[in-house]
Amino acid sequence: MRIRRLVASLAVSLLCSTAPLLAQAPDDRATLISDRLEIEGNNRLVASGKVEVLQGGYRLSATRVIYDKSTDRLLIEGPLSLTDADGSVLILASQAELSADMNEGILQSARVVLDRQLQLAAGNIARIGGRYSAMSNVVASSCKVCASHPTPLWEIRAKRVIHDAEERMIFFENAQFRVAGMPVAYIPRLRLPDSTRERATGFLAPRLRTTSSLGSGLKLPYFIALGESRDVTLTPYVTTRDSQTLELRYRQAFRTGAIQLEGSVTKDKLTEDATRGWVRARGGFQLPEDFRLTFDIQATSDNAYLLDYGYSDTDRLDSRAEISRVRRNGFFSARMVSFQSLRDDEDNDTLPALATDLTFHRRFSLGPIGGLGGFRLQWHSHYRTSSNPFDSSDPAKADGIADGRDVSRLSARFDWRRSFVSDQGLVATILGESQIDAYRLRQDAVFAGRYTRAHAAAGLELRWPLVKATASGATHVIEPVIQLIGATRDRSGLPNEDSVLVEFDEGNIYALDRFPGADAIEQSSRANVGLTWTRYDPAGWNAGFTLGKVFRRNDSDSFSPGSGLGGLNSDWLLAATVGLPNGLSATGRTVFDNDLELSKAELRLSAANETVTLSSSALWAVADIEENRPDPTRELTFDAVWRVNPALAAKAEGRYDFNQSRGTIAGLGLEFRNECVVVDVSLSRRFTSSDSVTPTTSFGLSVDLIGFGSGQKAGPSRRCY
Repeated sequence: MRIRRLVASLAVSLLCSTAPLLAQAPDDRATLISDRLEIEGNNRLVASGKVEVLQGGYRLSATRVIYDKSTDRLLIEGPLSLTDADGSVLILASQAELSADMNEGILQSARVVLDRQLQLAAGNIARIGGRYSAMSNVVASSCKVCASHPTPLWEIRAKRVIHDAEERMIFFENAQFRVAGMPVAYIPRLRLPDSTRERATGFLAPRLRTTSSLGSGLKLPYFIALGESRDVTLTPYVTTRDSQTLELRYRQAFRTGAIQLEGSVTKDKLTEDATRGWVRARGGFQLPEDFRLTFDIQATSDNAYLLDYGYSDTDRLDSRAEISRVRRNGFFSARMVSFQSLRDDEDNDTLPALATDLTFHRRFSLGPIGGLGGFRLQWHSHYRTSSNPFDSSDPAKADGIADGRDVSRLSARFDWRRSFVSDQGLVATILGESQIDAYRLRQDAVFAGRYTRAHAAAGLELRWPLVKATASGATHVIEPVIQLIGATRDRSGLPNEDSVLVEFDEGNIYALDRFPGADAIEQSSRANVGLTWTRYDPAGWNAGFTLGKVFRRNDSDSFSPGSGLGGLNSDWLLAATVGLPNGLSATGRTVFDNDLELSKAELRLSAANETVTLSSSALWAVADIEENRPDPTRELTFDAVWRVNPALAAKAEGRYDFNQSRGTIAGLGLEFRNECVVVDVSLSRRFTSSDSVTPTTSFGLSVDLIGFGSGQKAGPSRRCY
């Protein structure tokens, strides 16, 4: 019994040694294995040879272990190692003398590995109070060291290091930071979180940003944890051209949602205003009865600020707040949107300053009638800050809309459709909709007043999907479609504001109404005709195309010339897709007339595999004043990443305007990532200019050391030969 008690005491004591340096293992039964086990006297147990203690997947190995019950001390002779269930080394030491509960003691020539990343090698490690590990003559690094390359890429050398296991913080005294063995910085006191801690107050990795307008600058973020659910990040940004910026980000998580506030305040000499800034607040909350609140509100001091400081390249800011609910058969939304244009040729006083929408949509079955019905009730309003009831007299600003026009609209719509399938596979669908609108227009010398409008449309759709399977296992599907639609005429003469830009694509070729908004209604009787072919291959690739055209009884719709939908007969629509098993896919869409003259053409190419990630698009469109496109558009954009090897990735992005014969945006970047460091270098150029912005070149550099809670994912480790 005495031997059994001694062995059990030794095993439990040895496994307790993992507690101060890593999470306590589960309270499983411990097993002691050794070549030789001796009892000296009544209180001394000696295990020698290949000594191993096993518990909960952990393995402690040593050459000799002595447990003295009278002093309640352990003497462990090495080489000593502690490994986890995956075989990863957690502790290495030449010798250890510890109390049985492992709260006090010393490890000689020890190395500790935290979270399989950061390694701390020390002349000795003293365990203090079961919480602290005090180390002397320490080298800390997460870089792998080989016999042929004994110098790590980076390291921190310190006279003394204290690891607080409870707070998961590491304190360095007289620290020296080295890169490739060369000292680059001396820091008397340094505090860093270990790799197991996700949030800790302190400085984050600095960022270097250089631009042609601001000069060279350094961003040094300081993170402040305000508890488990809140934090603040303050980032001073100072440049060589007399620009001082303070960035702020506040985040807070709640039981049902989260918010984030961010912004910046700047003093510079780029504009006449000495103080510039930007603010944004966004968040979302889950409300009772499946409702959800979301908001995204932003504003800036001037048109150029966001571009000057690299926060965003958007040219219009929209701030919105919405309460919505989505259910299987219903949708509800209450939304408010405010706009701020950053374009030099747009006046915010004549743009809708605030738009409000209230939408209720319900789908339901019609019982004995059959089919699926829907009801939508919508209220919309928008107002402009201008009170001018006329359009601008300046030809450059005239848009056909009274500068101060305010609009309110209440709409109700009912729709229904039912399908029948014949024995031969022919699908016949009866569909229809009716809508009534009530308008009120104010501050408009031409259209001010109250208006009502009623509209109805009905149609018959015939589809005949034909399927063929080949000997190779591929499946071909050919589906001809013809849709006959009759609609009432709209004689209200209401102005069109929300349906100016109309797309003609495979998604709306068979729609009862192709206008995206409510101001305009497709009112001519027509026939929509199309053919779709799709091929599915068991090897993993597929292809398909859609060809369609619209034939009208009369030309009573106000489609713009560039849409391809104008006239008695629309242009031809041709859309095609190809997807390959290697991750390459292409989508093309074009609209052309009988003479093969294009109205619009678009091509999108994407690739995603282990070596390349590519997203590219080409756009061609004719000039169309009604779509706010006075000049033709011919543009190519791309964004690519090439993984040169597992540790190095090259990045490129660009946008080229063929109409202007010049690039608008170009960027290059390199990212190096291994087991201990992430280096990101970027170079970009914006070629566009206006009254408020000038062409700018930007250079960025960031370095993250893995192992100190940076949140960066480690890359491939160095191979030792």
